[in-house]
Amino acid sequence: MNILMVLTSHDQLGDTGKKTGFWLEEFAAPYYVLKDAGHAITLASPKGGQPPLDPKSDEPDAQTDATRRFKADKDGQAQLAATEKLSDIDASAFDAVFYPGGHGPLWDLANDADSKALIERTLADDKPVALVCHAPAVLKDVTAPDGSPLVKGRKVTGFTNEEEEAVGLTDVVPFLLEDELKRLGGDYSKGGTFKPHVVTDGLLITGQNPPSSEPAAEALLKVLAKEPAEA
Repeated sequence: MNILMVLTSHDQLGDTGKKTGFWLEEFAAPYYVLKDAGHAITLASPKGGQPPLDPKSDEPDAQTDATRRFKADKDGQAQLAATEKLSDIDASAFDAVFYPGGHGPLWDLANDADSKALIERTLADDKPVALVCHAPAVLKDVTAPDGSPLVKGRKVTGFTNEEEEAVGLTDVVPFLLEDELKRLGGDYSKGGTFKPHVVTDGLLITGQNPPSSEPAAEALLKVLAKEPAEA
């Protein structure tokens, strides 16, 4: 199957003067879960080309087997350096969409009309969408067919207020994801701080934080295989 992964193009952490972008583990872990399952992966971002990497996700204590594998993967790195422009993407060409997180999406993808249209079209075509950590922020303006917020009444998760406080960015981010998902009417749940927590609601899969990225991709594989979700 063909799976689209959508990454942020935003690299500024508010007005702090610091850099942000996508979180390496949240890209690398799903990338290999999906690739190793035999699926073809296309990468896209709002601006196309090399998406910005959050430098904190490249620090030694943030490394995992998947990130180390990616650092040695010249083909994967070349693919990442040449992401397609999101506005050029044909949603009908893909069987599923996966959004890695990082703080970047809070600023660009959360307000991106192409992203909104992509998600609405994918779900309307009865295909799954998975988002991890801060990436559920891109659901902010996405609507259901009746015009109500997509997440209203649906089981969702995402980076918690406690986790945002733990990384010291509560007053930097444009909005707190947990609060926003609740404001939109989402049936929000969370696991332990920086512990894996993934929620599947029909075709919508959300993961809470970086450690949730691999299980979120595994949950996506189950939906694609039309296996029943675990209770």
